[in-house]
Amino acid sequence: MSGDQEGWAEAGVHSIHSFGLFVPDIDEAKRFINAFGLSVEQRGNVLLVRVFGDDHVWLKVIQAERKALAYLSLGCYEDDFEQIRHQILAAGGRPAESSPYGSQQGFWFHDPDGNLIQLWVAPKMMPGDKAQLGDKSVPVGIQGAFFRSTAPKIQPSRLAHMLFFTGDMPRTLQFYEEGLGVKVADRSKNLVAFTYARHGCDHHLIAFVASEQGRGFHHSAWDVPSIECVGLGAEQMRAAGYLHHWGVGRHVLGSNYFDYVQDPFGSWWEYSAHIDYIPKGVKWNGGDRDPADSLYLWGPSVPECFVQNNEINS
Repeated sequence: MSGDQEGWAEAGVHSIHSFGLFVPDIDEAKRFINAFGLSVEQRGNVLLVRVFGDDHVWLKVIQAERKALAYLSLGCYEDDFEQIRHQILAAGGRPAESSPYGSQQGFWFHDPDGNLIQLWVAPKMMPGDKAQLGDKSVPVGIQGAFFRSTAPKIQPSRLAHMLFFTGDMPRTLQFYEEGLGVKVADRSKNLVAFTYARHGCDHHLIAFVASEQGRGFHHSAWDVPSIECVGLGAEQMRAAGYLHHWGVGRHVLGSNYFDYVQDPFGSWWEYSAHIDYIPKGVKWNGGDRDPADSLYLWGPSVPECFVQNNEINS
C-alpha cells in the first residue's frame, strides 16, 4: 500500500499496536489503572493492560526506578514493512536491541529523541470509520440521568492516541513524516503538533509537545463512546481519590471531548470521545494554528503543570 498523495512518504504505519511504561510503584499503577476502567493482569513485576472484552494487550507497565516510556510498538502492513524500514534508516533512525518486554519481531530502532520504537507487521488497531456519539435525546416523561448510586463504571474501548514531549519539534516531525510515513494534521508553531496515518485514522495518532527538558511521555488517550462517558469517567476517578484533572472540555484540534486525570507518577490519562476522523485517501485540511486555538474550545483553564515534563532524561 504505497503513498498516493503528494507530500507523503512512499509507505507508512497504520496504527499504534501497544506500548510499555516504566513506573516506580507497580502497586500504585495497578490501583490507578483499575480505577480508570481497564483490565489489569499482573505477572511478576509487569502489568498487562487490556480493555474489557478483548484479549489484546495495549500496555505493559513495568516496575523500574523511575517513570518513563519503555517502548512504543507501531504496526504496518506486510507489503509496507521493508519500505518503511528503509525510510526510517534514511531519516536518521538508529537500529536498536529489542525491548525484553516487547515482541522480538520486526525492526527496533531509536527515534531522534532516543525513544525505543518497534516497527512490525501487525493487525490494524485503528477503526475504519468515525465512532458515532452514543448520547441521544430522552423522550418526555422519562428521567434522563442516572442516579449517582447506579451510574455505570466507565470502561474505555481502545487506546486512541499518545502524546510525547520532544526537545526538537522540527527534527521530530521531519523524522516521523519521512521515516514512519505519517502526516501532520494540525500544529501550532513549534509548540504542539498532531500526526495521523494514511490508512484511515483519528485526527491524531501520535502527537508532540515541545519541552526544553527533551523527551518524555505526556499522556495516553482512551476512547469512550460519549461526552456523558467522559464526565462519568472523571467522576469515577475523583471517587477513587485521583483529584488532579483537566476537563471536562472540548479540544479545537481533533474536536474531541476530554477529561485528563494525572496518575501518581505525573503522566496523564485521557478519556476521549468523538474525535475527528480522516478517511483513507483524504488529506486533512490542516495548518499552523494560533496558540489560542491549539488546546481547547471550552472547559476549565489549563493547569500550570499540564505541559510540565517531569521525567529526568539520562
